[in-house]
Amino acid sequence: MTSPSLTAPGLTPPDIVRCAYAELVVTDLAASREFYVDILGLTVTYEDAETIYLRSLEEFIHHNLVLRVGPVAAAAALAFRVRTPGDVDLAEAYYRALGCRTERRAGGFVRGIGDAVRVTDPLGFPYEFFYAVEHVERLAWRYDLQTPGALVRLDHFNQVTPDVPRGLEYLVGIGFRVTEDIQDEDGVVYAAWVHRKETVHDTALTGGNGPRLHHIAFSTHEKHNIIAICDKLGALRRSDAIERGPGRHGVSNAFYLYILDPDGHRIEIYTQDYYTGDPDNPVVTWDVHDNQRRDWWGNAVVPSWYTNASFVLDLDGNPQPVVERDQPTEMAVTIGADGFSYTRKGDVEEGFKLGAQL
Repeated sequence: MTSPSLTAPGLTPPDIVRCAYAELVVTDLAASREFYVDILGLTVTYEDAETIYLRSLEEFIHHNLVLRVGPVAAAAALAFRVRTPGDVDLAEAYYRALGCRTERRAGGFVRGIGDAVRVTDPLGFPYEFFYAVEHVERLAWRYDLQTPGALVRLDHFNQVTPDVPRGLEYLVGIGFRVTEDIQDEDGVVYAAWVHRKETVHDTALTGGNGPRLHHIAFSTHEKHNIIAICDKLGALRRSDAIERGPGRHGVSNAFYLYILDPDGHRIEIYTQDYYTGDPDNPVVTWDVHDNQRRDWWGNAVVPSWYTNASFVLDLDGNPQPVVERDQPTEMAVTIGADGFSYTRKGDVEEGFKLGAQL
C-alpha cells in the first residue's frame, strides 16, 4: 500500500477553528472517573456503563474528553471543530484526495456531535472534523462549582511522530501555522508547535517513535491553580501521578504540570502562554542543546517524558504500528549527554532566535 500524500494541490482544506475534544480508551472506567472527575474536577455531561463525557468549565459544546472503556488504553480520536458544515465536506474530500482512509457519519461518532468525518491521516493519527454540536451550559459563572484547581479549557494535543518536517508539511497544508520549533546546528527538527486558534498551539509534533499521543492539555486561569492540583494530589496520597513539574516552559512560556491517569495517558495542565493571532507572528526557534527550552528554570526532564506515550487507533479500533525515528532524538541530547547541553552560552539569543513566519 502506498503512503498517503502530504498535500492535495488544487483542493481547499477544511477551515479548522480549534482542537475540540479527544476520545481516549481506558481499561477501568471507575478509576478513570475518579481521576478526571473527583480529582481534576472535570464536569460530567453524560455517562453510561461504557462511556463518560467530560467538559471543562468554560466549554459550551457537549464535551472536551470522552472516556470509553476498552481492552487496550489508546487514543481513538483527536477532534477538531471546523468553521461551517461545508467544511466537513471539504475535510472528507481533502483526505480522500490524500489517499487516506475516511469514514463519515451524519449522526456523529459520539454523543453531542453531529455530522462528522474521521480519518487516518498521513501520519497515522485518528483525526475527526465536525461542526454540528449540542450546546450545554457554560459553567464559567458557576463559582459554586469551581475548585482551586479549576480546568477551564482544552488547550492542545501533542503528537509523537518519527519525521517532524514531514508532519509539518502536512499540517501547514491544512492551514496550521508554526509558532515555535526545536532544531540543532545541522537543521534536524526535534519538535514543532502549530496553531489555528490564537494561542501557541492546537497541536504539536514531538520527534520520536510513532504515531503515538504524547499528551492532551487543559488550561487553568493562573499558575496557582496548578499548585493547588499538586497540593490536592499530595493530600490524597496520589503524588505518584505527577510525572514532571510544576515548572515553566521555555517553549510557549507557559507554566505546566504533567500527570498520568490510571492507564498512563499523559495530561498536561497548562497556563499563561501568549497571543499568536497576527499574520506576521514570528516563529521562535530553540537550540536543542539549550537546557531552558523544555524547562525555563533548567530542571532536568525525566526520561519517561521522552519515551512514554499512548498508542493511537485506526478506524477499526486497532492500535497503529509504531515506527522508530531514524533521526537523532531529543532524549539523546538531554539525558546523560554531558557536555552537549548548556544553560549559559553567551547572550540569550544563542538559545533561541526569532525567524520569519513559515
